[in-house]
Amino acid sequence: MLINNISTQTIKEIVTENFQTAAVFEKYSLDFCCRGGKTINEACTEKNVSVETVLNDLADLGISQDNSGTQYAGWSLDVLIDYIVKNHHAYVTRMIPVLYTHTQKIAAVHGSRHPEVIEIAKHFETVAVDLQQHMQKEEQMLFPFILTLLEAKKTGLLSMLPPFGSVKNPIKMMEREHQAAGDEMYGIRSLSSGYLPPDDACTTYRVAYQELQEFEKDLHQHVHLENNILFPKASALEQELLSKN
Repeated sequence: MLINNISTQTIKEIVTENFQTAAVFEKYSLDFCCRGGKTINEACTEKNVSVETVLNDLADLGISQDNSGTQYAGWSLDVLIDYIVKNHHAYVTRMIPVLYTHTQKIAAVHGSRHPEVIEIAKHFETVAVDLQQHMQKEEQMLFPFILTLLEAKKTGLLSMLPPFGSVKNPIKMMEREHQAAGDEMYGIRSLSSGYLPPDDACTTYRVAYQELQEFEKDLHQHVHLENNILFPKASALEQELLSKN
């Protein structure tokens, strides 16, 4: 068996334990971040996907818990935040202007024959604006406070809580925004028939679909690291500190 208790664990728990399994869930559009609190059976039933096929693909990975690749769950909060900012936030910042230009261009050139690309451009514009604001709030408000909690654990001194009270309050906001971004990207996936360009698509059209698919994949990994690892660890740390003060 690839993962202990794979039949009873939720998808997000499976991916947290072994991140290489994320590729299988991506393949079948089984959400492991925002809506990852379902078992494989539940998620497959909702998506009309064969449970046996998914389990076979997981088994074909040929890996176990002992050599499952990067174990993000074991990272300290400061290392995890640094990784998220330098990798996922940097990627989003770099790709937004590129994808905005490409989606707007194919909407203008191909929209008359393929009206779905006009809607795709609108969805991505929403994602771009929302994610830029979202990352700013994380980097200027939430992440610094989590690092303050980490420092408090080292010194044993917990200073006055911030205006937003508990770390759980901005976390709830970030999770809602993650869900909204995920829904927008799912809309793009549906409109593009799973990022499948039509036969008459030009090079920019095809490249844009490849970029959008990669952007969605990165978003899923990004949200997984925050929702399923960073945020629970931060909440637990805050609770530990409050219980000692």
